[in-house]
Amino acid sequence: MSKLYVVGIGPGRFQGMTQEAARALEISDVIVGYTVYVDLVKDHFPDKAYLTTPMRREVERVELALAEAVKGQTVAMVCSGDAGVYGMSGLVLELAGRYPGVEVQTVPGVSAVLSGAAILGAPLMHDFAVVSLSDLMTPWETIEKRLRAAAAADFVICLYNPASHKRKDHLQRACDILLETAAPETICGIAQNIGRAGESTRVLTLVQLRDTPVDMFSTVFVGNSQTRIVGGKMVTPRGYDHA
Repeated sequence: MSKLYVVGIGPGRFQGMTQEAARALEISDVIVGYTVYVDLVKDHFPDKAYLTTPMRREVERVELALAEAVKGQTVAMVCSGDAGVYGMSGLVLELAGRYPGVEVQTVPGVSAVLSGAAILGAPLMHDFAVVSLSDLMTPWETIEKRLRAAAAADFVICLYNPASHKRKDHLQRACDILLETAAPETICGIAQNIGRAGESTRVLTLVQLRDTPVDMFSTVFVGNSQTRIVGGKMVTPRGYDHA
């Protein structure tokens, strides 16, 4: 049976990739992915064949990978972060039935919610929610509903896809929704270019976050009512008694 690995390569740098992910790429004949993600692994696996598609060509990309696997090749579909968190695992499994004889295996990776939290401090020590602000496939009304529910429950909230060239005001709109429930001084954090050149972090308040420019390489964290700044880091206490 042919094999298609759906591989989460982590935040970007090779050192952030799991050993299992590196092994899957090493034993693959062909590596398929979005151009930006393929470029992150090419130097480490120079002897592989590479196939890429641009952004928003996900179905074509998956069919390309499955077609290569049907030929008897061992194929790896690469995704940034984790393949099952806003990645390609779901679509691959949905389409794999059209290509009998291909076994699909998902290889987990380190998602931006985890790698971003690590460089910001410890914002996820208690319950949290992850919400994407991209309305390409989810109606904005649904995103609003999820944001209000997460804020009302006092979750720490991680925001994926906070902005793009066409969605410059989505973070501002999200902050306005959160400010209906959360205090303006709620501690927040921005992690940019996680694990790549230009990596940076910023800790600020929710009211400051509202008017702070971000880009598509940013992951945003909104603390809960207990989140605080400790030594310049964003920390959500778990509640341990250490008096």
